[in-house]
Amino acid sequence: MEYVEPVVGIANCLGTPVCKYLQYHRKMNDYVRNFKRMRDELNCKMEDIELQLKAELLRPLGKIPKKGVENWLNDVKEMIREAQVVENKVRNGRYLCRACNGKLVDEKTREMKGFLDKAPNASEGLAIDGPSAGLPLPTSELVGEEAVRNEIWACLVQVEMSKIGVWGMGGVGKTTIMKHIHNDLLKEQRFERVIWVTISKEFNVMKVQDNIASELESKEYLDKEEDKLRRAAILSEMLKKAGKHVLILDDVWDKVSLEEVGIPEPSGSNGCKLVLTTCSEHVCKYMGCKVIKVKPLSEEEALILFLNKVGPNIVQSPTIMPTLKLVVRECAGLPLTIVVVAGTMKGEDNPLIWKNALGELKERIGKVEGVEAEVIERLKFSFDHLKDKQAKYCFLYCTVYPEDFEIEMDELIECWIEEGFIDDMGTRQEMKDKGLTILKKLEDNCLLENITNVFGQPRVKMHDAVRDMALSITRMNPRYMIQAGLQLEELPEKEQWSPDIEKVSLMFNSISKISIDVLPTKCQLLTTLLLQNNPIKKISISFFTNMPCLSVLNLSFTKIKSLPNSISELKNLTTLLLCECYELRDLPCLSMLQELKKLDLCWTKIEEVPEGMDRLIKLRYIDLDVSTLKEIPAGLLPKLVHLQHLSFDVENEKTSLKAEEMEPLKKLECFTGRFKDISQFNEFISSMQQSKKNLIKYCLQVGSYNVGCERDKTVAIGRVHHWEGELIMHPIEIQELNIIECDYLRSLVDDNSSFKNAIDLRVCRIWGCDGIECVVSLSSFASSSAHPFQSLEVLDLHDLPKLSALIMKDAGIGSETTSTLATSATFSHLKEIRIYKCSSMNTLLPHWLLPDLQNLEEIWVQECDEVVEILGAATSEVEEKGGDALIKFHLPKLRELKLRNLPNLKSICSKSGVMVCDSLRLIRVINCGELKRIPPFGPLVGTEQPYAYAPLSLTIESRKEWWESLEWDDHQNFKNVLHFNPFEV
Repeated sequence: MEYVEPVVGIANCLGTPVCKYLQYHRKMNDYVRNFKRMRDELNCKMEDIELQLKAELLRPLGKIPKKGVENWLNDVKEMIREAQVVENKVRNGRYLCRACNGKLVDEKTREMKGFLDKAPNASEGLAIDGPSAGLPLPTSELVGEEAVRNEIWACLVQVEMSKIGVWGMGGVGKTTIMKHIHNDLLKEQRFERVIWVTISKEFNVMKVQDNIASELESKEYLDKEEDKLRRAAILSEMLKKAGKHVLILDDVWDKVSLEEVGIPEPSGSNGCKLVLTTCSEHVCKYMGCKVIKVKPLSEEEALILFLNKVGPNIVQSPTIMPTLKLVVRECAGLPLTIVVVAGTMKGEDNPLIWKNALGELKERIGKVEGVEAEVIERLKFSFDHLKDKQAKYCFLYCTVYPEDFEIEMDELIECWIEEGFIDDMGTRQEMKDKGLTILKKLEDNCLLENITNVFGQPRVKMHDAVRDMALSITRMNPRYMIQAGLQLEELPEKEQWSPDIEKVSLMFNSISKISIDVLPTKCQLLTTLLLQNNPIKKISISFFTNMPCLSVLNLSFTKIKSLPNSISELKNLTTLLLCECYELRDLPCLSMLQELKKLDLCWTKIEEVPEGMDRLIKLRYIDLDVSTLKEIPAGLLPKLVHLQHLSFDVENEKTSLKAEEMEPLKKLECFTGRFKDISQFNEFISSMQQSKKNLIKYCLQVGSYNVGCERDKTVAIGRVHHWEGELIMHPIEIQELNIIECDYLRSLVDDNSSFKNAIDLRVCRIWGCDGIECVVSLSSFASSSAHPFQSLEVLDLHDLPKLSALIMKDAGIGSETTSTLATSATFSHLKEIRIYKCSSMNTLLPHWLLPDLQNLEEIWVQECDEVVEILGAATSEVEEKGGDALIKFHLPKLRELKLRNLPNLKSICSKSGVMVCDSLRLIRVINCGELKRIPPFGPLVGTEQPYAYAPLSLTIESRKEWWESLEWDDHQNFKNVLHFNPFEV
């Protein structure tokens, strides 16, 4: 049997002339060398164009890539990915397949050369002017402030007014007003660029330069330069090239030298504007600004804002309203304090509690002098009214991050767990849920602001005044020393290390060396030391000697190569974080760290598991995602029975796991790792099921082919050649499934498949499986209510030579039954179909399957030699409706249809068909020479003249000669309503 596959492969090459066949066989190595050379050349060309494009986007800013350039880059990236698949296949090919592999390599080399020959020409320009002046900022509700907002706007539109200073006490709403104006400027498009930079209290020239350059998407040009003067010159040129712009400097505490930073002086001649917000009128005057004061809200405006935040049930209470108005008056018209106090009192319907709150606010304010002190006392009111002591500790911990820092929610909750602020519960997931509850409470009390970054990741942030309030508390009890993000080059002086300090944060600085000299004799009470994101290369040998209570040590993202032996003396250490210490190669013995619960060594360069790790029986969390790790010592994992989180590098075959080693880990919740074969994987899953334990998050790799994980619950099976028996898995929970180069499979779902119950599956990829004939066999769920792909969103089928259909009809099922089954939600959530090199397919999507595809948004078909039509109707359907009757192909959400290298494609849909696709915006056709017609379209409401109709946003992209060769069947008016975009490759 082992020779059957090569013989079939040779048979596939019989169409090739014998001399060419022998040449492919004899000169296989030469073809491979040419292939690699061409792939490297194409990759270099792609990188060169990306660099040239990046440079062109800076001259001037606001440009966007040309469509053809963008398409070329996307297609080349896909081509390089395909080349990798070919290389893997050839590397593992048998001797008898040499000729066929030689042919495959030669064809792919020619394709890559075609892309190389048609690379975009930099001399003709890679980009065009774009409309973007910046991204809108998230804003909170603006109550009142209309007069000052109009005053600022009037100054911005006056040519002679170049510098504007907006000042007022902390919490009065300066930043909120300017965020609204920033967004209005973007809408009005009066300026080529609107730049927002937060300065913060601890002013640092280089940090400000970096922030401005980042806003201009040009930070890499400053990263190479350390001299402040040269950096200022570079930044000045960047801003000049940005054209007519508005630069907003938020939260300025002291005068700023524009020349030192590299900000060109704004003037009427260059049309540029500078706006700064500050608590100091003096700063505005010193910098020559037009001074605009933001005053507190009027009593009426303040009451409106307070009532908006406190909730409707309070508004309707006549017994509370008189006291409420007095509480609002104590907030002094400051939006921040109004929002925070209202958040604290939200839902409180007891009049007595309102009277107590009023008395407390009056007493607090009466004890202090000065506007800032009064603001802090009002904000402390909200903190003191947190009934949950845990929530107070969690809130104060947020001060360890730099000012204006956007904190990832997951990271923050992990820190709370490490610090012990969240009680040790039954599972880690329960602790994370508790953390989310605390976060929600702090947000509801307006002590933390919930934001979402540009990548859609949820984060939280502290308002400057709220942070100042929290810092005022941490200076007393508990004692914190916070000097994060200040560009420090050395540790703070010895005098600052008072013996009663509990937590020290020096993260995000420029400290390169840690010496014992600066520390007091003993840091007796120090429990937390945060040194992450510093370029630390060396730590003094005895640095940790006098820290008997140290519990949390974070050295992640540093440049250390080794840790001092004194770390072994930290007998109370519970958390040791060394994530992404790329230079770290070895650690001292850890056997004395008996209290250690969390150890993160991901992306370090260690080769051996740290000595003594088998004695750390309290470990709950281990991350050993390390590519250099040589092995997992036998007997290690069974000793760590309390593990809840375990992670290994799935690409490192040397750390393949054995099921018997994993079996004792009954508390495991999050797991990333590799199993050598299916039997080990099955044994592991079986033990998990027997213990009735479900993994909450996992990325499980089986075999020798590496595939990344995108979803929380992923299984990847690659190049597994001995699959004996059925796959055991969590069928209902799996979200992503990748099957690569497993030639024995005939279908993914059949009568015996465990996948038929994988109803939560979102992404499915099947690549390079030579035996696959279909994805689903209808008979496998004909009598079942479960449909395996009812939640599937992405189906990616790649290099499957025998695949002839997505769903294979059973011989005993008639067309009527098939249609009924097909509309039973099998692919009801599918958004994207990608088909590449499936050479046995004739019709991609039969008409009877379309009712199941009403959420389909993108179809992508490439290099399928036998595909004749994309959407097809059976002969019986055509006959049933009559020869001239139209068959409607309903795909209401379809946005993109991309067709490439389909030599036999004759139609997008059957000749008697009409596409009903009102969302369609792009049809791209490349190298489909037999396709002579664009299909007619019909709106969702029927029409008698479908040829005169096309979706309004539809663009056809292809070569000009193909467009001119199309046949229009006497319906030239149809051509006129289509938008054609020439696309050269």
